[in-house]
Amino acid sequence: RRQTAEALSRGYLALAAGEGPEARRLAAKAADLGEENSALTRVLAAQAAELAGDLPTAQSAYAAMLGFPEMRLAGHRGLMKVAIAQGDTLEAVKQAGLAYNLAKTARWAWRALFEAKLQAGEWAEALDLVEGGLSRKILTPAVAERARAALLAASAASLETAADPKLRDQAVDYAARAAKLHPGFAPGAVIAARLLADAGKTGKAEDVLENAFAAAPHPALWLAYRDLRDDETPRERAKRLQKLVNRNREHREGRILAAEVALLAHDPVAIGAAMDTLADEKPTARLCGLHARAAWASGQSDEARAWVARGSAAPQEPDWSDLDPEGRAFAYGQSDWTRLVSTFAETGELVHPRYERRERVLSDLPELPARYEISAPFVSAAETGALPAYLPDDPGFYDDALAGPPEPEPGSQPAQPRPRAPARR
Repeated sequence: RRQTAEALSRGYLALAAGEGPEARRLAAKAADLGEENSALTRVLAAQAAELAGDLPTAQSAYAAMLGFPEMRLAGHRGLMKVAIAQGDTLEAVKQAGLAYNLAKTARWAWRALFEAKLQAGEWAEALDLVEGGLSRKILTPAVAERARAALLAASAASLETAADPKLRDQAVDYAARAAKLHPGFAPGAVIAARLLADAGKTGKAEDVLENAFAAAPHPALWLAYRDLRDDETPRERAKRLQKLVNRNREHREGRILAAEVALLAHDPVAIGAAMDTLADEKPTARLCGLHARAAWASGQSDEARAWVARGSAAPQEPDWSDLDPEGRAFAYGQSDWTRLVSTFAETGELVHPRYERRERVLSDLPELPARYEISAPFVSAAETGALPAYLPDDPGFYDDALAGPPEPEPGSQPAQPRPRAPARR
């Protein structure tokens, strides 16, 4: 028995070290010592065969374990892993389902089923699994809440463009529930606002976006808020957007929005104050574009062009990438929503598929007039009557097109040539 225990111990250590052949040898040794039918020997033999890449042997070993009640759960897990290795998704899901029904706390089985539902875009079935995972204490309440919100938003997105009015009403319900459940999930709030506005409920759409901006600001939120109304003057729009700024003015996105509001209101003092709050932020293409527009609005055309040039080489912002070139936010397909749901449920963070794929986004740099503008020194000279200073690349006051120096004025004496010095002897 001591030799058997030693063989099993060394076999499991070999498994932990990733030494499949050695683990198989030690499993065979334990079986030869009379422990062929023990649970430890069976598990070691099956896992060693799987590690060594002998999937048929591993499959047979795991299947044999199903005949023993105490080993049944391990057998289903092993068969699921073998099926995944063989690319048999249906069999893997089947084994995970059997294990989930067998053991209430088998988190691996729940996870396999949940991921399968996400991959298939079966959002309603995934929601049922979230409820089951919460009741079995596989999920914490916080994770379950985030998962519900993300899945409801995904459900709404899938029905948003449906032709059937009943399905669109269902989409509105899903989106509103998602926004209420977790205001910080920006995709849910934006979709909810879009659908509510389409249904003529602009006031409710504003409430959803204001709550979302207060919880977790995102550029898509204030852009959606801006576009809720198209019958207002720039100053009226600026006044309305200021309400959103007030919900989270210290956040970076709130400070950016404050600058946008100042630009809308054509308030030079407010523009300067707002841009000062962003002076220490790392330059991105979007921020460079904002600096360019602020400089242009302040009459600093050369500085505006310099910011545009800088922005062309600056990095993009992940959040800004959630807007496609037409400005539509979170216009993602099923596979992207699968990742959004999975990651947000687990971590509370957003993934940015368009940013990862380096796809085109909504333009963040302004298009300024291409003509040359008189620079500041020349403006100052014109105002004071003084001669302007030379520019670094200025050859002088005379144009190359002139044949020679200007003619002397009438009555003036022409310049006399200098006498040559006598040559030295």
